[in-house]
Amino acid sequence: MFKNIVFYIFLLSLLLPNIILSFTEQLTPLGALTNIVLPGGIMYLLLSISPKIGRSIWMMFPLVFFAAFQIVLLALYGRSIIAVDMFLNLVTTNSSEVTELLGSLAPVISFVMLLYVPSLIAAGIFIHKGTLLDAPFVKSNFRVASGICIIGIGLLVCSFTSPTPYSTTSNLYPVNVGYNIYLAIDRTRRTGNYHQTSASFRYDAVPSHTAGDRELYMLVIGETSRAENWQLLGYTRPTNPKLTGRHDIITSTRAYSESNTTHKSVPMLLSPVDATNFDTDIYKVKSIVTAFKDAGFSTAFLSNQRYNHSFIDFFAFESDTTVFIKELDRISNPIEANRKPDSELLPVIDNIIAQGNKKQLIVVHTYGSHFNYIDRYSDADKRFTPCDYKEAVKEERDKLINAYDNTIVATDRFLSECIDRLESLDDVKSGLLYTSDHGEDIFDDEHGRFLHASPRPSIHQVHVPFIAWLSEKYRTAYPDNSIRLRKNARKLLSTSRSFTPTALDIAGIKVSGDALSDTTASLVSSDYMPRKPLYLSDHNIAVRLKDIL
Repeated sequence: MFKNIVFYIFLLSLLLPNIILSFTEQLTPLGALTNIVLPGGIMYLLLSISPKIGRSIWMMFPLVFFAAFQIVLLALYGRSIIAVDMFLNLVTTNSSEVTELLGSLAPVISFVMLLYVPSLIAAGIFIHKGTLLDAPFVKSNFRVASGICIIGIGLLVCSFTSPTPYSTTSNLYPVNVGYNIYLAIDRTRRTGNYHQTSASFRYDAVPSHTAGDRELYMLVIGETSRAENWQLLGYTRPTNPKLTGRHDIITSTRAYSESNTTHKSVPMLLSPVDATNFDTDIYKVKSIVTAFKDAGFSTAFLSNQRYNHSFIDFFAFESDTTVFIKELDRISNPIEANRKPDSELLPVIDNIIAQGNKKQLIVVHTYGSHFNYIDRYSDADKRFTPCDYKEAVKEERDKLINAYDNTIVATDRFLSECIDRLESLDDVKSGLLYTSDHGEDIFDDEHGRFLHASPRPSIHQVHVPFIAWLSEKYRTAYPDNSIRLRKNARKLLSTSRSFTPTALDIAGIKVSGDALSDTTASLVSSDYMPRKPLYLSDHNIAVRLKDIL
């Protein structure tokens, strides 16, 4: 009968994520079997409790949502359960990013719609008509489900007693997803209390450079730019035609971010927090902007991103001047606002420079190479063609790479324009630091991964560009800083750990107080000491990068 068929199809569709995860995750054979039998038995039991099949199906809708979400995630990244960061992205990612992402996932979204929507429609019809499962059918299935649950419990006990470490919050779907929801709610709560928990934070920052000299420093945070596509860093394509022609650019070919998510990486770049202390300290620190203000600098935070209602916004509004250019046209012209190139930040930068402040910090958060790539550059930077991909699929990789490389050309032009502006100020000691928050997967290998923020990163997502530029007047005044910066940039570099200490040292700002000052982290320090690359896991634990790639 139709109602019985719907019963079994719905049960199998709910169990599909468990089956896939048992192959994709690093589970022992016993753990994989537990991940199928115990949840399958419980879902089977829940469906068999009542003859009201329509109501039973709709009461299990949360499991439908998680299953659909999980399948989409697996299609995108090839592995891993729904991460804490995935849930946080639902509240920190703006609508334009979501629209662009969903467009690239149309095939798998269509698949999950076909998988789950018919059962939900049928369940609605059953409720409307009062359709009931036959009593013998319910009774026999309840008995079978109970037996499977007992077997599943036995497997769970064996999993706990096996030599391989086992945890339900990590290895048993959907328990692990439920735990991640709890962590996401807890982090959201702690973020909501940020202004209270950070209120007493102090840098006690003091300047050490000559008081009368004019200084201007720019800190540029890129978006989704991976080192391997930078000509400056060894890429064979001419993606940096302007910067490559300069003799005064300092680069690092061994720079790594400690997160592949914007909402973690950018706060680490702009504060004295890294993977080792993120979970304990991010809720109580203030950003490098406050350190510069304490040291007598005028400050500006300029962004080509949307508000994200989290630490990036909190840090931005520490500044004397805060401008999110996408937000200016958000209502009047939302489509064009989403497509603003980073070059539209240049007039705002000009206005800040024109103020002629004696000491000035400008933090710039670009949109760089974020998907949809073709919206990130103008015709002037359309260097690689064809780049007219129709959708984000492996078959279109050549076009995707062309479009992505064009975004690097646009970034090259933007940074060159920024440096030109600083260089034109003859009476100013100035400098610029640039790095990206994270990189990107673009169907680079047999795993077929695309985009970033996967629960387990790839090297493409964490190997990022790092460049520095110091004006001639700065190099003349502080030659040792320039020499040490160039020397240390050749060593292993964690951008999350070193960006803020390096910027403070370049500007001659000494901090103490609550700031977690590590003199071995600054590239300008004679004590600089690289450390082995770390990664901030989904549960905010610092792990060796090599252990999870």
